[in-house]
Amino acid sequence: MHKFRYIFIGFMLTFFSSWCGLVLLPVWGLGNFKQAPDPETGEMIPPYLSDLEKRGRDVYIANGCVYCHSQQVHPARVRTDIARGWGVRRTVARDYMTQEIAQMGTMRTGPDLANIGVRNPSETWNYLHLYDPQITSKGSIMPPFRFLFDTKKIDPENPSADALNFPKGFGPGRGYEVTPNEDMRALMAYLQSLKLSSYEIPEAAAARAESQAK
Repeated sequence: MHKFRYIFIGFMLTFFSSWCGLVLLPVWGLGNFKQAPDPETGEMIPPYLSDLEKRGRDVYIANGCVYCHSQQVHPARVRTDIARGWGVRRTVARDYMTQEIAQMGTMRTGPDLANIGVRNPSETWNYLHLYDPQITSKGSIMPPFRFLFDTKKIDPENPSADALNFPKGFGPGRGYEVTPNEDMRALMAYLQSLKLSSYEIPEAAAARAESQAK
């Protein structure tokens, strides 16, 4: 009988701790906000992804970007995300409501990308970074994604206008050029669409005020 009591108490403690971790803490971190637009008031919601951006999201998922990058700016009371420039406010539940598959992530081997479209919108920098992270971030442990680019001999009469301009010591070598393939272009469109802190949704003002108060 005593063993049953201990088993029951252990079960309840396990259930309660799991519930806190999987339900209570996410609600506390994101805010328990209404997640559907009100058709009567016309409250603002984040824009939906275009078809190209959706394809880019699929490329993002297929290449495991979510395993090293999060898309969630934490409150100032929890982490230094805002101080590090990852967003001007914490992300809230409504930020994700138009995303079919939210890529919030679980690890931060690399920086948070929730607002990379605002923080670093340069296609030139991002293409070079994705082709070889050592070009832009020496010492980075991020793997290169050269398979998302096409390498070919330069046609002297018709060179590609969107060929990457490599710094000295990088690139495929003289006489060759590198251009992003269609998957890479889609991924770039998706990354540039990530601007969660810039949307004027109903909770934005309160989230910014909370960030400035900390």
